[in-house]
Amino acid sequence: MNFRHFRRTAVSLPAVGAILFIPALALAQSSPFSTGANSLVSFALTIATPIAVLIVIGLAIAAAVGRIAWGWVIGAIAGIAAIFGSSQIVAWIRSMFGV
Repeated sequence: MNFRHFRRTAVSLPAVGAILFIPALALAQSSPFSTGANSLVSFALTIATPIAVLIVIGLAIAAAVGRIAWGWVIGAIAGIAAIFGSSQIVAWIRSMFGV
């Protein structure tokens, strides 16, 4: 056995080992996208909570003094429902398409 054959074998064995582990990585239960998306959603909800409270307070003050367009109230309610109900909305849509 010469040195060339040994070097070719030494390089190909780790490559074969890596190829054998690729299906295990493909069948992993948690993906980096899912983890990152969940982290982003929890961060957005953390920021959105005090902002939604301030918006509701502002709308209440504007309604109390009679200076409000009620379309803004409907838009704010729909936006708050969409932000805080996003996970349920996504789960509902996924179940409709069987994903």
